[in-house]
Amino acid sequence: MNILILNWRDIKNPSSGGAEILTHEMAKRWVAKGHSVIQLSSHFTACKEEDIIDGVRIIRKGHPDIRYFFSSIHFLSFVYYLKNFRGKVDVVIDEVHGIPFFTPWYVKEKKIVLSCEVAGNLWYSIFGFVFGSVGKYTEKFYLRYIYRGIPFLTISQSTKKDLLQNGIPESDITILPMGISLPKKSQTSKKNLYPTLLFVGRLTKQKGVDYAIYTLKEVIKHFPKTHLWIVGRGEKSYEEHLKHIVKKQHMSQHVTFFGYVSEEEKFNLMGKAHILLHPSLHEGFGLTVPESARVGTPAVAYNSSGLRDLIENGKNGILLKENTSKAMAGAVISLLEDGARYKKLSLAARQASMRFDWDKTAQTALRIMKKNL
Repeated sequence: MNILILNWRDIKNPSSGGAEILTHEMAKRWVAKGHSVIQLSSHFTACKEEDIIDGVRIIRKGHPDIRYFFSSIHFLSFVYYLKNFRGKVDVVIDEVHGIPFFTPWYVKEKKIVLSCEVAGNLWYSIFGFVFGSVGKYTEKFYLRYIYRGIPFLTISQSTKKDLLQNGIPESDITILPMGISLPKKSQTSKKNLYPTLLFVGRLTKQKGVDYAIYTLKEVIKHFPKTHLWIVGRGEKSYEEHLKHIVKKQHMSQHVTFFGYVSEEEKFNLMGKAHILLHPSLHEGFGLTVPESARVGTPAVAYNSSGLRDLIENGKNGILLKENTSKAMAGAVISLLEDGARYKKLSLAARQASMRFDWDKTAQTALRIMKKNL
């Protein structure tokens, strides 16, 4: 098959996240099976206009934000498809990140939607009431009317539920089994001598990084040597905001910002840390939960979409009853005080992570594509 993927970012984009990992892990496996895969994505600073990564051809055009209109990847994908790919591909994968590519309006070939999450009320948290209302009701409109009758791929029961509530028939939704990208070198890191908490992900408001910092403040009262490692990058202004909170709370000696790190270093840090903090307000799938679990680090997480699908409270992690930094700190303190319980949770988390396999993900998506051709 000739497969065209439309996604706002690619795997090399500095702002890429779990959705881009998912996309690339599937795409490179499709290439290995003899299929042709081309991905259209936005440009970023100092990027190549065209690239080939693991056999996947990536073409970069425009800005990821649709508010740039005629300079956005969404509009330029429409133009580039008409000029170069119309009638030359078998299937087009339309990835939704708040705003889709509106392929039903111009793509004649078979279409598959990949939706990792439905933003819903998150529009308000990020854009405020006015622009958030526009985003939320635009999302409702295109899901209910524009994409009706098109197969959807998603990554969790939570997102499936959100899609159903927005009018997508259950028969059109397939949940992909997710995978984990392990580094080539196995990680055998020992836990730090002092209690170490870890946040891994994009530094954005929706990820709740500030809640992780306030959690640390409470934990220090019981375990004065506790550290928090923050791994990831985001908008410079937001990173500075987080560092200002740390400084204002007099915790600079307790917090380390690592920025972007390699996969090997990420797993090394995960292995050394004791607990992963996941205070995200909304997730399609919290990929760092099974990743850290694989190296024996359980998660304490907010009871949010995508996270509640991964964590069985008290068995392979802690899912909070109340989504506050105070509740998160209480759970962390309780876990650090009970070595036997922590060890049991760590072993169960590692076992639960063994079921994640990208080969199964790629095979499932390929089966749905072939079924709809």
